[in-house]
Amino acid sequence: MYKLFVFLLSCSFAALAQNATSQTPSAKSGSSDSQFATKAAQSNMAEVALGKLALQNAQSDDVKKFGQRMVDDQTKAEQDLEGIASKNNWTLPSDVNATQKSDQQRMEKLKGTEFDHAYMQMMVKDHVRDVAEFRKEANSTLANSDLRDYAKRTYLVLDDHLTNAKAVNDALSSKAGATKSNAAAQGGPGLLLI
Repeated sequence: MYKLFVFLLSCSFAALAQNATSQTPSAKSGSSDSQFATKAAQSNMAEVALGKLALQNAQSDDVKKFGQRMVDDQTKAEQDLEGIASKNNWTLPSDVNATQKSDQQRMEKLKGTEFDHAYMQMMVKDHVRDVAEFRKEANSTLANSDLRDYAKRTYLVLDDHLTNAKAVNDALSSKAGATKSNAAAQGGPGLLLI
């Protein structure tokens, strides 16, 4: 009887160990999925808010067009993510994180070309980071399949945003450089007196 008890007890421990081992990757995946979904939702909200701000505060038509694209594309991405979250019983945040809020408050104070340059530099930096995170999620074998598919679809859009943001940022930098060169050649504020 004692041997039977020990045998059943050891089988129970073996079954528990196997069950715990098989659940570990999905538990990590669930946590990772939740973190990714939270970051993606906050990024979507931040880019929509900053895109709307670009429509109000930008001087350059290209910056305004980019801002409108952020509003349109990131709103669509957020709606897509909300559907996935609902299907998987995840709760998404209702507001941006503290850093994003601080960035938005700083950008609200800028207007015209000063806004244009700061906004486009921020968009390049943010999209470099976002493209890397979405690529990682899209290639993750542990990720929730709905979230992985979302990351694959959204990655392509974000990569295109990055290309567009770099082009607009480079064009702004070129214009700023040309303006400074012209001012220096004409003896304006860019002229250095030695």
